[in-house]
Amino acid sequence: MCTACACGTESAQTTATAEASAADGQDGKVGRVYSVSGMTCGHCVSSVSGEIGKVGGVTGVAVDLPTGAVTVSGAGFSDEEVRAAVEQAGYQLAARS
Repeated sequence: MCTACACGTESAQTTATAEASAADGQDGKVGRVYSVSGMTCGHCVSSVSGEIGKVGGVTGVAVDLPTGAVTVSGAGFSDEEVRAAVEQAGYQLAARS
């Protein structure tokens, strides 16, 4: 059973610890990779993706469940907004250095 969201899905728990990083694109868009801990199943991925997708300026969200890496693309969004969205979904964003 998924312990993070209690959806009943069987999955191995993953906790990622990599730091967030950013790369600016030539068109003003950014692709930032964050680490989110506690996601254990597809329902967790859907919850995190859905909340981050609501942030203004976000045009794409890709989640790698085994590593906990969440790639957010777009322009005009802040790390704080992404952190708030992740927390709204019930998960934790790894601290940036």
